[in-house]
Amino acid sequence: MAKTEGRERIAVIGGGPIGLEAALYARSLGYPVTLFERSQVGEYVRRWGHVRLFSPFGMNATPLGRAAIRAEDSSREFPADAGYITGKEHLAAYLEPLAKTEPLRKCIRKETRVLFIGRKGFLKEDDPGDPNRAQQPFCLLIRDSNKRDLIEEADIVLDCTGTYGQHRWLGDGGIPAAGELAAEQHIAFGLEDILGERRSHYAGKTILVVGGSYSAATTVCNLATVAEQQLDTWVIWLVRCAGTQPLPRIANDPLRERDRLAVRANTLATRGDGNVEFHNHALVEAVECPDPNKGFKVTARCAGKPRTWEVDRLIANVGYSPDISLYRELQVHESFATLGPFELAAALRKYQTVDPGSGPGGSALRNPEPNFYILGAKSYGRYSHFLLRNGFEQIREVFAAITGKPKLNLYTSRS
Repeated sequence: MAKTEGRERIAVIGGGPIGLEAALYARSLGYPVTLFERSQVGEYVRRWGHVRLFSPFGMNATPLGRAAIRAEDSSREFPADAGYITGKEHLAAYLEPLAKTEPLRKCIRKETRVLFIGRKGFLKEDDPGDPNRAQQPFCLLIRDSNKRDLIEEADIVLDCTGTYGQHRWLGDGGIPAAGELAAEQHIAFGLEDILGERRSHYAGKTILVVGGSYSAATTVCNLATVAEQQLDTWVIWLVRCAGTQPLPRIANDPLRERDRLAVRANTLATRGDGNVEFHNHALVEAVECPDPNKGFKVTARCAGKPRTWEVDRLIANVGYSPDISLYRELQVHESFATLGPFELAAALRKYQTVDPGSGPGGSALRNPEPNFYILGAKSYGRYSHFLLRNGFEQIREVFAAITGKPKLNLYTSRS
């Protein structure tokens, strides 16, 4: 990466919603930017794209992004701000057109994976917290689309890689259950397209779902819809919590679609509708899958009592975790609870699940490693309540810090 008129070179890692917006913000300020995406733009959004977002489109797009897209096509129409669209619809309506705009199309390097990040001339343990580390550039080991390993340099790095690609585990204590590693490739850890492409895989089967998240609630609700039409479909739902309702509702939730999902999932769990059998206070101990064509044998403890099920399918919506191996040679102060940046994790304890527009201030985004920032869902670590609006605010605050202009806000314009 070459400097432009002395401006710092910025590397953005991850071509999802936050990575694209961060690169656009940097380009709008005149910085030389390279965005590294290991697959295709919006790859994780594409994977769960059949799911409808429970935040409206107006919260998931910025004035800066809209203006960049309309500069290419003045007649471009966007979904209604109050509209609720699927991930794939958001990809087609906003993310893909954004990646093709003049500021971004030449700086995105797809099929290029960043393997490691270091600081030139320094090891992790050298000069802890010393601002002089900022005098040397970052070194990025990348693997390009031709499978060649190369070294790139940057002065500022924004890690926007998200968490969806790294699932957590079924077992007690957060480790894999006995047999889970051997069965991993046959377990569904993501959001399956149960009402679409994967319907035939689940219809008429007995499915065990593990997890107490909104992802698990989405899965169970979709399976219940299938069961209403194909009565031999059965769902066993296990959650760790001791409550009789798997999802605690948020009082006066400003995201009505999120609240609607919680209500339906809790109703299915407590009433047994949709062929759903619910078990709380459950811990998975072992998974056996000697032959994927013959299903799984799952052993668990429910309220301290041993239970065993033989099921056709196993879905583990147990959450995701940030990949911290990328920056192991940098001085990043990680939260011992979430694996996100420490100061941000501490600040987030005040903001869990309440106001979709609230969040910690810009100082919480700083790391001991100068000019290295973690943005987006990855910055929240294991907290799952990140919304794109939070990420857009992070971008504004980070560039206010980078430029030294605390009032800088490129989102104030309207288009």
